[in-house]
Amino acid sequence: MEIKANGIHIHVELSGKEEGQTVVLSHSLSSSLAIWRSQVDVLNKEFRVLAYDTRGHGETEATTTPYTLELLADDAVAMLDALGIDQVHWVGISMGGMIGQGIALNHPDRLKSLSLCDTAGLVPEEAWPIWQERIDLAQSEGMAPLIQSTLERWFTPPYIALNPPVLEAIRQGILNTPVDGYVGCSEAIRRLDYLHRLHEIKIPTLILVGENDPGTPVEASRAMHDRIPQSRLVILPAAAHLSNIEQADAFNQVLTAFLKSVR
Repeated sequence: MEIKANGIHIHVELSGKEEGQTVVLSHSLSSSLAIWRSQVDVLNKEFRVLAYDTRGHGETEATTTPYTLELLADDAVAMLDALGIDQVHWVGISMGGMIGQGIALNHPDRLKSLSLCDTAGLVPEEAWPIWQERIDLAQSEGMAPLIQSTLERWFTPPYIALNPPVLEAIRQGILNTPVDGYVGCSEAIRRLDYLHRLHEIKIPTLILVGENDPGTPVEASRAMHDRIPQSRLVILPAAAHLSNIEQADAFNQVLTAFLKSVR
């Protein structure tokens, strides 16, 4: 389904129990709502599930740069307004977790709980050149040169070796991401600086991270956990950045138990 919100067309999928509390699923950079399939099937049994494509990703409109995390959070809030949804449980992985922090800090009345998965509260300045290299590569050569290094950050070597069909679907998702969307969201991520404000978050918060995540490592999750008063930290063994795919069963078990506990 397509809706108009915050001046753009946003692709959303609503499923599950109409009378249930709403869980929003927000995906990572250079992917789409498709990465949540394993979670949607489980959450539909207890909740109303809203998965959406972030600005410049999937089937949501790509605008020209620059983007900010505040803009992406405003997109999400406008999406909820357009759908007539007041409060939600926010589940965000990587970039989706950064957007969730922005909503929790700047629109706190819209969230019942917050799940921050394989994400961070700060991108240090020393990492900015890495992001610039990726941005320059995408602008000069498109998304294809970024695929292999992205997959190697997102999944452990054993998972890559044993799951070629899954990897091919993820590969296509990266390749199909509009360059404007990738660059815009990369610029937003590069300027992530919420860590010093995380003590302001007062809602129940789950922090989930793969123990082998190289992009947003366990240390980044511990830094968030130390600052968010009502947070719980869970480290998933044998998982890298997209722990919701690599360890879907364990991820779903932890997430579902948390959501039921705060529902």
